[in-house]
Amino acid sequence: MDLSIGEVAERSGLSVHALRFYEREGLFANPVRRLPNGRRIYHEEDLEWLAICTKLRSSGMSLAMIRQYVELVRQGPGNELERLELLRRHESDVEAQIGELREALDVMRHKVRIYEDHVARGEADRLWNPSHRDAARTGPHQECRPSEGA
Repeated sequence: MDLSIGEVAERSGLSVHALRFYEREGLFANPVRRLPNGRRIYHEEDLEWLAICTKLRSSGMSLAMIRQYVELVRQGPGNELERLELLRRHESDVEAQIGELREALDVMRHKVRIYEDHVARGEADRLWNPSHRDAARTGPHQECRPSEGA
């Protein structure tokens, strides 16, 4: 079944502009076909491919790396080990990002607990307030020390 660019945009969640960008960047596994009047036509497998590409992109894969993956796919059978290596490298990068995000989440949770505690005690003005008289005694970075009260 042929799909228009508007239908693909609606079904994929991508804008028409983004679809044109993906085409210009060579990110479709199959070339986008056109009718004699120049209108783009897509197929279901293009939607499936877009779903993969958008996940790769949202996971932080660079356009250059996606383009490299697309080129390997277009070449067909025989380069599966290269594709696997590319995907493994990105998997490792994503795992590292997840680790960093977990650390950031731990810091945020700690800060939330500190703020909740200080607000509940009516001492919120002591948080990150270097002009406060007790700043020299308590230090303006009190809320940043994960070891306190965590």
